[in-house]
Amino acid sequence: MNILISEGMPYYGISRLGKMNQVEVIPDLWANKEKLINKIKEADALIVRNQTIVDQDVLSTGKRLKVIGRLGVGLDNIDVKRASAQNIKIVSAQNANSISVAEYVMSVILNAIRTISRAIEDVNLGNWDRQRFTGNEVFGKTLGLVGTGDIGHRIAKRAIAFGIKVIGYEPYLNDLSFPFMETGIEKVAFDRLLEESDFISIHTPLTEETRSMFSHREFALMKKEGILVNTSRGGIVDEYALLDAVESGKIAGAYLDVLEQEPVEPNHFLLNNKQIFITPHIAGLTIESQERTTDMICEEVLKVLNGRNSLMVVK
Repeated sequence: MNILISEGMPYYGISRLGKMNQVEVIPDLWANKEKLINKIKEADALIVRNQTIVDQDVLSTGKRLKVIGRLGVGLDNIDVKRASAQNIKIVSAQNANSISVAEYVMSVILNAIRTISRAIEDVNLGNWDRQRFTGNEVFGKTLGLVGTGDIGHRIAKRAIAFGIKVIGYEPYLNDLSFPFMETGIEKVAFDRLLEESDFISIHTPLTEETRSMFSHREFALMKKEGILVNTSRGGIVDEYALLDAVESGKIAGAYLDVLEQEPVEPNHFLLNNKQIFITPHIAGLTIESQERTTDMICEEVLKVLNGRNSLMVVK
């Protein structure tokens, strides 16, 4: 079997796949659609991250494709309906990076309320300004989760341990679901979450329904002290509306790990704003999560190629 990898993958995963298969790794293939289409013709499996656009053109050329392995969770870069119509299985690393994302969210919440990184920078400049960096406690604050699935559940457990009240908006789960019955998340309407949360963390896929879910109306409802955290997909947040909300004082700031267009251009209008902090899509990117993701995708891709049942196939 021929396995094509169009983005980076740890060597041990490549080695595992290559024991009984032909593996071709082209880390920058995602950036050259013409070359990708040419290479996909001979591939039985394609392994991608989030930058390879697997659209109708690619899929229609991949006549031999049996499975697409997604080294991550989101599937907005893959035409799932078209793949299903061609009987191409898609396997994703469901929950493999949930702990890493949960820890990222907690770390930015703590950084936002204590600004420790800025205090360190200031001391390195020769200052000793204790009053400026007094900060606040997270104890007693409210965290609003937009999406209460596996990641939201893990964030809630950690936040509650800090004494944070956790509320959640989740239209696809009923009141008896475990996030609300057992985790300790209070289920609320979306507007109430906007109005009551000191921190809002987004954990929902990018769909037509969620595109620009956070725009002018939503920012106007948030607290002036409110902080937005987005580790899901950039298109969920209207970036121009966000900049306006921050600059006009409607909200206090934002931590963005994802943007509508990635990687970010050097002259992007959100850069160098002292209240908007951008990281390069690393929330789920830790050594441990990458090991889990690689192991899972290798195992499930090999299962499909060998005609065995995979529980990770996207339905």
